[in-house]
Amino acid sequence: MTFNIIVLAKQVPDTRNVGKDAMKADGTVNRAALPAIFNPEDLNALEQALGIKDQYPGSKITVLTMGPVRAAEILREGLFRGADDGVLLTDRAFAGADTLATSYALSMAIRKIGSFDIILAGRQAIDGDTAQVGPQVAEKLGIPQITYTEEIQKIDLQKVRVKRRLENGVEIVECPLPALITVNNSARACRPRNAKLLQKYKHARTITERQAESIDYIDLYSSRPYLNLNEWSVVDVDADPKLCGLSGSPTKVKKIENVVFQAKESKRLTESDEEIDELMKELIRNHTIG
Repeated sequence: MTFNIIVLAKQVPDTRNVGKDAMKADGTVNRAALPAIFNPEDLNALEQALGIKDQYPGSKITVLTMGPVRAAEILREGLFRGADDGVLLTDRAFAGADTLATSYALSMAIRKIGSFDIILAGRQAIDGDTAQVGPQVAEKLGIPQITYTEEIQKIDLQKVRVKRRLENGVEIVECPLPALITVNNSARACRPRNAKLLQKYKHARTITERQAESIDYIDLYSSRPYLNLNEWSVVDVDADPKLCGLSGSPTKVKKIENVVFQAKESKRLTESDEEIDELMKELIRNHTIG
């Protein structure tokens, strides 16, 4: 028994380092001005996929991401940790996409990938915190979905059983396959890079990356096809350009800012009952609580 698994991953700006140049004039994020990282909860999702592969050797994991050419770094990170293949959706027509346009593009790419048993994704990305893309992809594909997953407990070719972590407890849920599952940050952390896989895939590149490099690796990519990362455009996935990017996005970001509390906005308390009591009264008076 083996499974075809797709992991949705995103390269996100490190929101801990938002500066004055973090936003463009058109309201989109200036990703070039921010350090880029692997979205944390997508790593949790990748680990769940790797756990299935550990249990059922021969299963295939494909990491799918959408973004500029540099987002191929996410694909390599997935390969270094145990994924088998990667697909980068990159095209100027995808730029500025909100969750609706993003989920449409991803769903079209998934249709091009073909058969799958399960799609795994992080609950949400730290640059948007909407938790909408995973469920929207499931809706566009017409498959069941389970959100807020902490652990995949059991899987076979017909159904999957997971533990969901909710605000006031947990649920054990089963659903038929194929399905899409979003994973919380309370799930098991992703394993680190594997040294052998790092050596195997360190030269993995998309076609655009290969064209931009001055080193001639033509023979290498011909003899080792697994180093050729898939790079797909709007045309490649047969998507409607009007439904992609800014043109397909009914929501727009108007402003982003980095909120830093100043010393004057903070208050230091001792452990005395009187000071804590006074703080509670102040919070009630200014309607912070109550």
